Amino acid sequence: MAIKMLAVDLDGTLLTSSKTISAGTIKALQEARNEGIKVVLATGRPLFGIEPYTEALGLKGADEYAILFNGAVAQNLNGDVLFSHDLDHGDFDTMVHMQRLADVNLNFETPQRFYTMDHKLSIRMSIDGAETRNQIWIQKREDFKRDFTFAKAGYMADDPDQVERLWNRLPEWFFQSYAVVRSWPEVIEVGSLEASKGLAVSELAARLGFSGSQVMIFGDQGNDRSMFEMADFKKVAMGNAIDEIKDMADYVTDTNDRDGIAKALRKLVL
Repeated sequence: MAIKMLAVDLDGTLLTSSKTISAGTIKALQEARNEGIKVVLATGRPLFGIEPYTEALGLKGADEYAILFNGAVAQNLNGDVLFSHDLDHGDFDTMVHMQRLADVNLNFETPQRFYTMDHKLSIRMSIDGAETRNQIWIQKREDFKRDFTFAKAGYMADDPDQVERLWNRLPEWFFQSYAVVRSWPEVIEVGSLEASKGLAVSELAARLGFSGSQVMIFGDQGNDRSMFEMADFKKVAMGNAIDEIKDMADYVTDTNDRDGIAKALRKLVL
């Protein structure tokens, strides 16, 4: 069955190492759009963190969509929310408690900004905020009101060993209660069990009238795993992907720095 929707991760997939989209990839995605194929960015970022890339691809308006915060939120590119799966103040308390297991920063991500209680920010958190165009607000614990909600939490550190320490110390019930992904060696992201890129892409595709077999996904890291777990999707791993993602893929293309998306589209779709 013909592909009708492309769900594309950003960092390490759509974006090169210099955080740009190559001319070859832009051209191939535009050709796909000209064939009537919907291009959807699926990312851990908020909407305003992907705007430079939607602009570069010519994506805009109420009929174009993005999967955000690793599937916690889906919006059209006018900013209207299609669906969301938020965490609440009780989850906030749980995240704070788990932070004590290692020397890591903790932030809480909302569509408006990042929040943290940490005054000493890692370079990794500062870079993450800058790359995703997020303001980082430092607040005291008592400033987080009982009605506070957030899309996902992030634990990060400059030392991957500290993130590994946290990963190994998180209790089993935590993994059973939340969608927990090791998106990078220095980052653990936590969202609602109902929030994953795979589930969100599937729900959006259904809303647009597409079956799972009409969806092709591209990814490279642990936070893309849920897309690769969806049985009907056509799954493409980047050449720079972690081995786990490559093993789950139907096809492994070239790297993000060598027009991997464009090469896969020309071989499999266009």
